[in-house]
Amino acid sequence: MKIAIVTGASSGMGREFVKQISRLYTGLDEIWVIARRRERLTQLQEESMYPLRTLDGDITDPKFLEEFAYLLQATSPDVRMLVNAAGVGSNGTIADLAEINDRLQPEMVRLNCEALLEMTQKVLPYLSEKSRIINLASGAAFCPQPGFAVYAATKSFVLSFSRALGRELKKKKIYVTAVCSGPVATEFFASDTMKIVAWKKPFLADPNAVVRKALIDSGKRKKLSVYGGSMKLVRILTKILPIDFLVWIMGI
Repeated sequence: MKIAIVTGASSGMGREFVKQISRLYTGLDEIWVIARRRERLTQLQEESMYPLRTLDGDITDPKFLEEFAYLLQATSPDVRMLVNAAGVGSNGTIADLAEINDRLQPEMVRLNCEALLEMTQKVLPYLSEKSRIINLASGAAFCPQPGFAVYAATKSFVLSFSRALGRELKKKKIYVTAVCSGPVATEFFASDTMKIVAWKKPFLADPNAVVRKALIDSGKRKKLSVYGGSMKLVRILTKILPIDFLVWIMGI
């Protein structure tokens, strides 16, 4: 059984990946969609051109991860694509966010880093030659960002992890792509602790375009998928400008 697996599938980029995989790819038997909101997954199931297997649960929950590992073992699927799209963000200083909720930032690390790693570890034995892993990093991964410190750090982890994993899997012909977009117009910015700053609003990208480019870049075996001229410029600047200067700019 050939499948794709998408985490964070109930909204935002994850949902867009499911929709586009359904349209662009042939030969899959199922797409496994993972998210906490069952009703959103049911709605997505009704809209999809592919059969979806809905797995509602929290990928930071050890019990869910254990059940997921058992399902993989029981079905032994041929995983053609894993999309790690689940993630969360909050902006504000470390001290201010800790005052709002002292678990907010540790949970961000748990979901954005640890859960992504655990999902990847569990799926790795079922990936076959020419399969793909797409990890949602961010343009925030390119530079430390005061007021966005933990989120940017988690995405730096995703980027570094993706690059190293891609090298480790090269001989097996399994290809890893890190998606490093700027801000995307999704529900991501609907949280009380995640608001887009004014100067970033003109750079909001269309999730359809970002996901389409990510899938194309993955098909071309690219290590990075960077959408838009502004983010490509940011990537170049973070390579040539002193890090202290960049951190100062980000903190203004």
